[in-house]
Amino acid sequence: MKLNQILSIVNQVEKAKFISTLDRLCSDAAKNNNKLAQTIDNIDGQIKNASGSEITQLFSTVKEFFKTSIKEQILMGSAQLNLLLNILSRDGNGVARIVWIESLYAREWEDIEGLSKELKEAIQLGSKEVSFNRNHTLKIYHSCMKEAYFNDQKNNRDAKITDDERSILNVLANELNLTTDECAAIEHLVDPIPKSEVLDALNSLRDMGILFISKKRQEVFIPDEIVAVLNEIQGKDLADKYVLRILRTLTDAELSNVLKAHGRKIRGVSRADKIQTIIHSGLGAEKLLFEDMHSIDDALNQKKERLKQLIQDLEIEVEKLGATLDERISLILQSLAGATEKEFDSLSASGFKQLLNTLEKHFPDIQNLLKSSFELETNEVIDTEKLRALSITPHDILYLLSNDEVKEVRDNMGLPKRGNTRFVILESFANATEKLIENYDVLARRDVNKLKEVGADVSESDIGVKFEEVTKAIFETLELNVDEDLRKDLNTAKDKADIVVSLGDNDIIIGEAKTCKNGDFAKYSTTSRQVKAYVTRAENQGKRVAQVLIIAPSFSDDFIESAEMDTEVNISLLEAHGLKLIFDAYKSKRNPSFAPKLLTKGGLLKAELIAKNI
Repeated sequence: MKLNQILSIVNQVEKAKFISTLDRLCSDAAKNNNKLAQTIDNIDGQIKNASGSEITQLFSTVKEFFKTSIKEQILMGSAQLNLLLNILSRDGNGVARIVWIESLYAREWEDIEGLSKELKEAIQLGSKEVSFNRNHTLKIYHSCMKEAYFNDQKNNRDAKITDDERSILNVLANELNLTTDECAAIEHLVDPIPKSEVLDALNSLRDMGILFISKKRQEVFIPDEIVAVLNEIQGKDLADKYVLRILRTLTDAELSNVLKAHGRKIRGVSRADKIQTIIHSGLGAEKLLFEDMHSIDDALNQKKERLKQLIQDLEIEVEKLGATLDERISLILQSLAGATEKEFDSLSASGFKQLLNTLEKHFPDIQNLLKSSFELETNEVIDTEKLRALSITPHDILYLLSNDEVKEVRDNMGLPKRGNTRFVILESFANATEKLIENYDVLARRDVNKLKEVGADVSESDIGVKFEEVTKAIFETLELNVDEDLRKDLNTAKDKADIVVSLGDNDIIIGEAKTCKNGDFAKYSTTSRQVKAYVTRAENQGKRVAQVLIIAPSFSDDFIESAEMDTEVNISLLEAHGLKLIFDAYKSKRNPSFAPKLLTKGGLLKAELIAKNI
């Protein structure tokens, strides 16, 4: 979840530690940054009074200062903090209940404890061996870890590993081909990690400004922006979900090469277990691509050709392929690291929801697969809103399925067998949404027969929901911020707004999408009661409703007059064919620009004039 979204959820007390951290960093940075100093002056020098968007902008400006600050604090902290940060920064754990974080911590602790005992035996064997083998390698790293940790006691200081010592240990681990989980387990032998007191550790991380804790929800929030900083500190060049994509494209022999490079077992190990072992080991993607996946006797040109094929398999669009191995690796890493926003944009909210529903139909175990892969609570129902909050894209979901499983889904859907299987599936949902947008006015008028004629098969009972979803898809194309998290937060079992558009700060537009089978939409009294309830609830939560926007196929004269005369709430009306006209005008422009204020004029909006102003 983005920082701006989290700031809109937590209260002033719950964001106080983060604001204090940001305030201190801004004060230091502003001394040498005139632009930042001016930004702080614009909010009267009081960051605690800044809006969510202003705070997000300030954080972006001082991100490097923040990174340096928390890196120092983490190094001075305990091994427990490092274990907890490793859990919180993993895919799917950015928003979680405290009790669930505690259960994940207990599971992780048991894994490290078990691996530590296994490595301890290997280290003891290494002490008796002269040859340079895996056991001897583990012994060397263990000896260096002990020296780095305990050498402070010689000078009557507390035992700890300094920044310089950590850097040297990281280089040593890399040269010895040790994995992240092995390093953590060996450190656990030297500096045992506490098994409990997780809440105290979470509070320590909150005090550093790393995360937010909501007492009301009993939830922990760690923003995507801070997760990215933590990944940099931990030396992660790619999130696990992107490493998984790479592994899915590798052959069984290449997966075995990776495991052999780190002394792991390969005989009798299934493909799925190989992938799981590599993911859990925390291997760096760069080293995996440069060395581990290749056979020992592969020539440089063979490696370059293999990466060229990998780029094609991952459907990475490139202007220039790159001449060297390093350039091709960099291209893969950069493309995947910045893929999230692009992947969400490639499929509308409606298309995403359809994809998940279809996968649940053709692959009934998808919910359990999502929960196990992204460490989500077992009793939680996973929907697309939750997935968006966790930055889990449609592409991420399809890459959870094995190559054989995703082919089975494709075949069950009756899709073509040519091309990348996952992208064929994604394209089918993108096309389905485009077809409904193309026939948006027909959908608004609930013309089932006409929809069937154009190949958009929608049941009568689903039309209302589809119209709402397609309206959101159009708004997203117009680059409006359709805020599903805020809508979910504002809605109750009784009052459920269709659409919430965030305009920045605390300003929002509340949208209602109404279908009508025969004639004009004329139910003003019912509709006005609905929207006024939504407005009241939003204002009670500190939001300012700039406008209520009602979209329908057409409106009766009485409806239009009543909306214009209503003094309690500002209402704009937009006909479905008018919104489609605006959409078409936006898509036809090379550099389109659509201002949300065009929807806040009140009364029946003139779509033709709005389209001309794009």
